[in-house]
Amino acid sequence: MREASIRNLLGLVTALCVIGIPIQAQAVNDGKIAKAAKAPQAGYIFRDCSGCPEMVVIPPGVFNMGSPDSEDGRSNDEEPVHRVNIATFAMGKTEITRGQFAAFADKNSYSAGDKCSTLEGGKVAERTGDWRKLRYGQEDDYPIGCVNWNDAQAYTKWLSRKTGKQYRLPTEAEWEYAARGNTTTSRYWGNNPDEACAYANAADKTAQAQIKGASSWSVDNCTDGFAYTAPVGSFKANAFGLNDMLGNAWEWTADSYHDSYKGAPADGSAWQGDGAKRVLRGGSWNNSPRNVRSAIRNSYKPAQRYSFFGFRVVRKLP
Repeated sequence: MREASIRNLLGLVTALCVIGIPIQAQAVNDGKIAKAAKAPQAGYIFRDCSGCPEMVVIPPGVFNMGSPDSEDGRSNDEEPVHRVNIATFAMGKTEITRGQFAAFADKNSYSAGDKCSTLEGGKVAERTGDWRKLRYGQEDDYPIGCVNWNDAQAYTKWLSRKTGKQYRLPTEAEWEYAARGNTTTSRYWGNNPDEACAYANAADKTAQAQIKGASSWSVDNCTDGFAYTAPVGSFKANAFGLNDMLGNAWEWTADSYHDSYKGAPADGSAWQGDGAKRVLRGGSWNNSPRNVRSAIRNSYKPAQRYSFFGFRVVRKLP
């Protein structure tokens, strides 16, 4: 009887592992599970391997995507505001770091091109060099830069093979839902851009003081201490426990760009089109307040690389 109970326990544990449900700490007494295994709850943080990105479980919900007419700095492509249903998923707590991307590139001898547009001498222009040769400080805990949509896709496919889990880029709807964190204000900390320096790395007084040509920029009236990118997780997280959803680096999403939300899916899925341009979200270290909002959208060709383009990943949950 005792041997049969143990076999049943091992079978249960194996089944849970196969479907991807994390096994909680369990005490076994006389062949019985003292504490039942639970599906991951919202806010649960995990990694699928050593060196894998840290993931946060995002709760399901319904939200208003886009910006109202009253929002300061809004663009016409942020309308119409529409309701979207989001199923639970896991999202990277931070942007993919230089160290994480390097592990992928080195393992696969992957080349992310030999040219990238960077900001130097007060001018953004395409220059020789890749993500390994940015002209400003880039340690392994900084967000990866100089990657295009195709590079980000290659990383997610490799991570999926490595872990046996389904990793991908977030859909645009998933990204905005996660960035808002149950808020309806223009930013997840509120509507005042001058409070940004506690929550996001964007254009501010630090950039004005240290970057050539930035004296004329429109900036947040605060000082965050970083002229360019900052190590991931340097600022307060939003209500879902995600860092740097605004600022630091623009983040690629899975969607094709459409110039309005007319006809956008209501189930949170990726909205595909001709793929000529892909959507980026969140703004970056060199952006003015109007471009560091939860609803802001950007679009570029999938082959384009800029030093302020990065990404984060999501993972399907059972």
